[in-house]
Amino acid sequence: MSKGTRRNESTPVGWMVVHGLIASAIGIAIGIVIEWFPEQGSTQAGPVDHLWDVLIWVSVPVFVTVMIIVLFSVVNFRMRPGEEELDGPPIHGNTRLEVIWTAIPAVMLVAICTYSYIVLLDIEEAKANEMVITVTGQQFAWSYEYPQAGGKPVKSDVLYLAKGRPVRFEVKGLDVIHDFWVPAFRMKVDAVPGITTRYRITPSRLGTYPVVCAELCGLGHSVMRSTTRVVTPADFDTWMAEQKAPAGASEGGGEEGGGEKAGGGDALAAGKAVFEANGCGGCHTLADAGTSSQTGPDLDEALKGKDAAYIEESIADPSAEIAQGFQDIMPKTYGDSLPPEELDALVKYLEEVAAK
Repeated sequence: MSKGTRRNESTPVGWMVVHGLIASAIGIAIGIVIEWFPEQGSTQAGPVDHLWDVLIWVSVPVFVTVMIIVLFSVVNFRMRPGEEELDGPPIHGNTRLEVIWTAIPAVMLVAICTYSYIVLLDIEEAKANEMVITVTGQQFAWSYEYPQAGGKPVKSDVLYLAKGRPVRFEVKGLDVIHDFWVPAFRMKVDAVPGITTRYRITPSRLGTYPVVCAELCGLGHSVMRSTTRVVTPADFDTWMAEQKAPAGASEGGGEEGGGEKAGGGDALAAGKAVFEANGCGGCHTLADAGTSSQTGPDLDEALKGKDAAYIEESIADPSAEIAQGFQDIMPKTYGDSLPPEELDALVKYLEEVAAK
C-alpha cells in the first residue's frame, strides 16, 4: 500500500454556514411560493398542505447542508496530478461527530413522524352523520354506489358530493390494483381486489374536480378518469331524489297514450340508466346520452346497422373485435357483473338509439 500524504486544507466553516443559510432561505422561499397542488377541495386539504410546508422547511436545509459538504469535499479533496497511486492518510475518525450526525437526523425523523401521525389522526377522524359511498375501480373506469336504507343503491359514473357533508369512501377493486385519488381532496388509497380500503373527506368547495387512477393498472391507465361534482346540499338531495325515481316515470301514468309505447319508453329509460351507471359515457360518444368522450369508439357510428347479438358481444366480450384505431382497454367484466336484465336493457337501448 502506498504511503498517504496529508493535506493542510482548512475547512472554511464560517463560509459554508453563511452560504448554507442563504441557499436554505432561497430554497424554502421558492418551495413555499410554488403552487404544488390544485385548489383545496376538502377540509382535509388544509392540514395536508401545511404538513407539506413543514417538510419543505425541514428538508431544504438538510439538502443544502449535504450538498455544500459534498461540493466542498469534491473541490478540496479531489485527486491531483501525481496522486493516482496515493492513499489518503489513515484516520481514526471522530466519535463525537458521528454521534451528532446520527442523533440529529434521528430526532428530526421522530419529530416529523410524530407530527405526521397527529395530522393523520385529525383528518381520519370519524364525523357524525357521514355518508358512505362505495367506490369501485376496474379496468378502466370508476363507478360509485350510494347505499340506501331499505332500497337498491343509487349508482353513478359521476361522483356527486354535497358541500360540507362528511363522506366515507369504501374503495374496492375488481381486477387489478387501482388507486382512487381526487387531487383537490389530497387523499388517496389503493383499490385492491378482495379487500375494502377507505378514507374520509368533507367537501369544502363547490366545483368540478377530476378523479384519477394513481396506480399503473394496464394499457388504459391514462384514460381511467372520472369526475367529482361538489354541489350544494339542496342540489345534492334533488339529484338523489331524481336517481331514486322509477325509471321512465312520467306525468299522467302509463296507460293513456298507449301502454305499449309507455312500456317501450320505460325499457329505453332502464337501458340508458345502465349506460350511465356503469360509466360508459366516460369512454364513448353517444348523442342520446349526451356524452362526447373519444377514448373508445363513437357508438353512434360504430353500432350503426348492427344487430342485438353484435352489441351484446361487444359488451360481454369486447376483445372479440377491436375497432380500428383503438386499443383493447374496455373492461372485460360486464358480461359477469351486469345482471341479465340490465345487460338486456342496455343492448336494447343501444340498438334503438345507435344501431338504427
